[in-house]
Amino acid sequence: MLKTTITPNKTQVQFSIPDEYVGRKLEVLLYPVDEITEPQETKPVVTMEQFKGILDKETAEKINKRT
Repeated sequence: MLKTTITPNKTQVQFSIPDEYVGRKLEVLLYPVDEITEPQETKPVVTMEQFKGILDKETAEKINKRT
């Protein structure tokens, strides 16, 4: 895999590929780097089922009553 960034100074860009890529299907992506947004971190969903066997029955009942 090859990856690089360039700053073109005209509307056309020409590039060479390695010999071992000739005849193979390639994917070429073109996008301005300053428009890339980082994915937002999502917190995993926590359910009571994940605590099964960890909490004693009394504590689990108290927590269930609060929700």
